[in-house]
Amino acid sequence: MAESAHTPSPREGDTWGAALTWAVALLHAAAIGDTPDLDAQTLLAHTLDTPRSTMLAYPERTLTEEQAAVFTDLVERRLAREPVAYLVGHREFMGLEFLVDRRALIPRPETELLVEAALAEIRARLDAGLSAVSLADVGTGSGAIGLTLARLEPRIAPLFALDISPDALDLARENARRLGVYSRVTFLQSNLLTALPQPVDILLANLPYVARREEGELAEDVRRYEPEIALFGDEHGLAPLRQFFEQAPRYVNAQATIGVEFGYNQRNAVEVLAQSAFPGARVRVGADYAGWDRFALIHIVDQ
Repeated sequence: MAESAHTPSPREGDTWGAALTWAVALLHAAAIGDTPDLDAQTLLAHTLDTPRSTMLAYPERTLTEEQAAVFTDLVERRLAREPVAYLVGHREFMGLEFLVDRRALIPRPETELLVEAALAEIRARLDAGLSAVSLADVGTGSGAIGLTLARLEPRIAPLFALDISPDALDLARENARRLGVYSRVTFLQSNLLTALPQPVDILLANLPYVARREEGELAEDVRRYEPEIALFGDEHGLAPLRQFFEQAPRYVNAQATIGVEFGYNQRNAVEVLAQSAFPGARVRVGADYAGWDRFALIHIVDQ
């Protein structure tokens, strides 16, 4: 078991507060992540199977032998840079809890912005008189995009979730069952759009877009633990997006909207790909919380 220079690992009978102090000190000393205090709290609350607020409110309560061992193991794995979401097995996305593990990327806050923009577009179509809107989520991963939209808007029908990875699709199915939308989603193993059985009104994609040449710039947590197949495009990161736009014209209805997430420096390339596939399309770009261009909605106009 890991020990700091001064404090041994937690043992049976140690207080919750002492265990938390130990973990925070280790994570701070090792400069692990941007939120070592929150990481330690999250891991201890998970170990205790109690809300974080309860854990913080009763620091005098004590650990069992099993809890001490489990917590020590989790902190050691965090010291090895394993992401907290993988350690606890879930991540919140737009107020919904998603199971997460190494079969798929951890859902990011910036992807919520794409979902919010897509939801506004879907509801505008419904408000204009449509009874239903069809949608495909390409590269679904854990299902964060498509399943969230299914929960928030029951008039999306049909809804397809596509991924090249059968393991990621299994994870998405688990999340669909937990969220109560499984019967409304068709899951398809697909190389991008090739298995999509019909054109759709809304086509969303969060594809691998990290340039392989920029691998060294990724946080170690991401580089070591999240699935490469979901992270990297080609050397410049654009190959999956390029293939997606080559296929897209065959899989969208008239006046469809396409939404894609992309890398911080890929806006110009995405606009060129979109205009090449759909001449005259209106492209609206949105920024992430750091101010980087991060997603685009492409509104197809009739020719």
